[in-house]
Amino acid sequence: MTLLPKRFPKRMILPSLLLAALILIPFAAPLITGADPVKIAVRDRLAAPSLSHWLGQDEFGRDRLARVLYGGQVSLTVAFVATSIACIVGTLFGLIGAYFRGPFEFMTTRLADVVLCFPPILLALLVVTLFGPGAGTLVAVLSVLYFPSFARIAFSEALRVSALDFVEASRALGTSSWRIVLRTVLPNIAGPVSVQYSLTAAAAITIESGLSFLGLGVVPPAPSWGQMIRGARQFMNQDPLGIIIPCAALVLTIYAINFFCDRLRDTLDPKGASARGKDETSRPLSLAERPAEEAGDVVAAIHNLKLEVPRPGSPITLINDLSLTLRANQCTALVGESGSGKSLSSLALMGLLPGGIRQAGGTLRLRRKSGEMIDLGTQSPRALEDIRGNDVAMIFQEPMTALNPIHKVGAQMVEALLAHEPMSAAAARTRAIALLERVGINEAARRFDGYPHEMSGGMRQRVMIAMALTCAPRLLIADEPTTALDVTIQAEIIELLQSLRQDQAQGLSLLFISHNLGIVADIADRVAVMYSGQVVEEGPASEVLRDPHHPYTRALLDSMPSSHEGLHSTRGDRLPAISGTPPLPDARPSGCAFRDRCPMALAACAETEPALFPHSDGTRSVRCLRAPEAPALPQAAEDAA
Repeated sequence: MTLLPKRFPKRMILPSLLLAALILIPFAAPLITGADPVKIAVRDRLAAPSLSHWLGQDEFGRDRLARVLYGGQVSLTVAFVATSIACIVGTLFGLIGAYFRGPFEFMTTRLADVVLCFPPILLALLVVTLFGPGAGTLVAVLSVLYFPSFARIAFSEALRVSALDFVEASRALGTSSWRIVLRTVLPNIAGPVSVQYSLTAAAAITIESGLSFLGLGVVPPAPSWGQMIRGARQFMNQDPLGIIIPCAALVLTIYAINFFCDRLRDTLDPKGASARGKDETSRPLSLAERPAEEAGDVVAAIHNLKLEVPRPGSPITLINDLSLTLRANQCTALVGESGSGKSLSSLALMGLLPGGIRQAGGTLRLRRKSGEMIDLGTQSPRALEDIRGNDVAMIFQEPMTALNPIHKVGAQMVEALLAHEPMSAAAARTRAIALLERVGINEAARRFDGYPHEMSGGMRQRVMIAMALTCAPRLLIADEPTTALDVTIQAEIIELLQSLRQDQAQGLSLLFISHNLGIVADIADRVAVMYSGQVVEEGPASEVLRDPHHPYTRALLDSMPSSHEGLHSTRGDRLPAISGTPPLPDARPSGCAFRDRCPMALAACAETEPALFPHSDGTRSVRCLRAPEAPALPQAAEDAA
């Protein structure tokens, strides 16, 4: 036991030793016995066990021990080679079909359906009859027979895993598609695939033995377990040992394979192991002195962005006429109700729009570290992989689903570093631990080697922030990073983001997405309020929150159960709710999208869609006919009010 690696899971020792023994013993046959498995001795047929023949002799006087060992070589080789080929081909097909979709999905599912239409044993009999018996034929037919099972399982599991946040987070770090498929998605489906491998290997051994029993498998006189059972069945009453030995070999081998793969499935899920430590509370960070803002240093600019979902007839507009400027050393908050388009706008800025959504208009421009201003809409997928995580990074809302549960925290951080910067593994580890310390993780070196589920929600969110900062991006997008945390941890995360923004030498620009205006008042320099896919008000946070000009902004502030200093409020003792619900993208009313819920709506609000009216000092703008920035309304409209 002392020779085993220290990190080798204890629960895998017994199944590994058992499986290794049952696999290695047949291939060590020349060392165990010197008998020839095909040598006939008619005089000694059905002889009992002796010192020279430990398991006796069969109906032709051949040494039974030699035959069961050499027969195991054939059965195991055919089963494992065929199963491995089926597993590799089928899993690869399933992964490609689930992740890349389109024609890959069609080819994977239809090809699997075609093969599965044939009963396994009948298809094997047909192929062996046509091409003749033999180990090579059996490997080929079993590989074709079983790869659809792996393809279907890999496809369904990869489809589920690909929709989780940690896969999207890996894409946001600029990881290549093939690396995500092989390093992120594949390990998360290894459990079901390993179980299927054990079932398939067992079935392959059984089918090989069955075909050999029928005389269509291994060609005599070469030994196999199926042939041994076939020969011994005629003499069951006289010599029961002859049929017990190959049957016992089959049972033990199948049990060892299933035992090993079941334990492997459990080991691949780190949550199944007992926790090595309890969650700890992260230490708070102190705010540094705020640096002066570099006026005019634009890090990213969104201009008249329009996002659509294509459909027969007319497309559905999700985001319309969105313009936003993000500057260095500045935090811009994007606020609004759920479904207003906040997260979708940030995904567009990351180049991570879902496949069914297209950019129908506008520009998305980003300043790279080199100072070059690029249009994200014109970049190739390979170029976007280099940009994501390096020039722009994202912190997702739920850290438990954004972090890969089966990989250690350090491995995920190092992966992001190595994807963009050539460095040794030791240097990457040193930098990752330094980042963990910077974001306030206690015992950073120990946490580097821990799993996400071993940390509290606040610590996981700090890890996500550290991962986003691994390559020192110019733009950091925080998509509701405090939603799932309690108020104490929320304050620590906000304080951390503030201090990180102020410490960045290059001038970090922070896009903070939230629906909590109290938090926005603490962190934001500018605020953009979104409603139904449009910015309805934008300006300095202190002015917008103290003196809102759009009825929707005012309604959001009035509905807040907060007495935060600097927030405008016109409510009394009761919290007023915003009547109605936001309109669906394909059912927006004419004119102003908010008019059906607005207590100040005019007749003119239904006629034309208001533009963003800029303030005279150029610091803020509002999309409302009632706003002070709006031109004077006709007298008829004023009378209608």
